[in-house]
Amino acid sequence: MPDQLDLEPRAKIKILIFYVIFYGCLAGIFVGTIQALLLTLSDHKPTYQDRVAPPAPAPSALRGEAEHVTPQIHPPPMTLEVDTLSIRPVRATTGAQHDQRGHCGNETNEFSWLTPIIRSEAGQLCHAKCGPPAIAGNGKTGGYTNRGDLDSDVGTRKACMFKRSWLGECSGLNDTTFGFKYGKPCLIVKLNRIVNFRPKPPTSNDSIPEAAQSKVQPDVIPIHCSNKREEDQGKIGEILYFGLAEGFPLQYYPYYGKLLHRQYLQPLVAVKFTNLTLNQELRIECRVFGQNIQYSEKDRYQGRFDIKIHVKDS
Repeated sequence: MPDQLDLEPRAKIKILIFYVIFYGCLAGIFVGTIQALLLTLSDHKPTYQDRVAPPAPAPSALRGEAEHVTPQIHPPPMTLEVDTLSIRPVRATTGAQHDQRGHCGNETNEFSWLTPIIRSEAGQLCHAKCGPPAIAGNGKTGGYTNRGDLDSDVGTRKACMFKRSWLGECSGLNDTTFGFKYGKPCLIVKLNRIVNFRPKPPTSNDSIPEAAQSKVQPDVIPIHCSNKREEDQGKIGEILYFGLAEGFPLQYYPYYGKLLHRQYLQPLVAVKFTNLTLNQELRIECRVFGQNIQYSEKDRYQGRFDIKIHVKDS
């Protein structure tokens, strides 16, 4: 009996040592597996982008109080009710603020989407003039701006400038209500950011509506808006487009991600509806056109978006 009692503490110690070694090995295997997985991942680009949908255009509805409306991820159709005396966006969701670290200047603006542009124009040394040398002010564009591979040692990439004045009547410089006060609302449209994505302009007019065929240019992704329902034919009126070449120029692509492209400015296109039929709810669809931009019946915001606009005569 005494001998057996003396062996019990030893057995307990052996069992403890066994489990310490056993679980230590398991932890080591787990840590090693995670480290091996991390070695295969890039800090700048998602590993699996084969299932990333083509970019979806996201509209922003504007008003005097600067409400930012961005239906991007399967929202209900955006509805705008416009009185000539008052402006009331309906079913509007507030857009998320983007991280603007790295921009020059300390200026701020009540419109979140304008803030990076204002800061860029305050200190233009932070952004490059891309495309042909004469690009500043004359609306010319260039091809892709290649700033090296994602995994290269170049470091932080420069970004192309985007001037607020390029948005013309929808820039808010002369009309801070962006046309809503006069029943001629503006929408600001952008494409979703996809790392290292290079949109390809259409090479033919086969898939483009006749009214939009004149907008096809070699280095620009065109956008076109029209009535979505047959009964709205002829009720939309003239639609004006503002922006650099009235589309999405290739010189702003590819996008290198937040780590490498902190000062990136997305190209914007302003769409202004100048003669909407009053006192009727109109359904309008806008599409972007490109070789690698497809549309899906399962996702009606892939490569396109639609809105409802109701302008009231009060």
